[in-house]
Amino acid sequence: QVQLVESGGGSVQSGGSLRLSCAASGDAISTYDMAWFRQTPGKEREGVAGCDRFGNTYYPDSMKGRFTISRDNADNRLLLQMNSLSPDDTGMYYCAADSRFRSAILRAHYDYDYWGQGTQVTVSS
Repeated sequence: QVQLVESGGGSVQSGGSLRLSCAASGDAISTYDMAWFRQTPGKEREGVAGCDRFGNTYYPDSMKGRFTISRDNADNRLLLQMNSLSPDDTGMYYCAADSRFRSAILRAHYDYDYWGQGTQVTVSS
């Protein structure tokens, strides 16, 4: 099992940047497929970036060129660099881990076994 704790959220103006971090304990994240999700009230949890155990990444179109997911296996940490933020990026951001290998790099939220508690990102215009 793996325990996940996110940090790095905060308030930023439109066009700004934030770097989220997800510290893992227990198992090594090198054996998990990882992802970042976000959620706003009344909406389903949305995947914003995925990184499989081989280092392959995937981003939905709206995040391409702005978000970068990376993993530091030595530090057992998952990162998300977010640039050119807009108010639409506001939400609670979660780190997720899936122990099973699947063909999709970023999958539906219900496919992930482990979740952190989330870190809030607020972007003002």
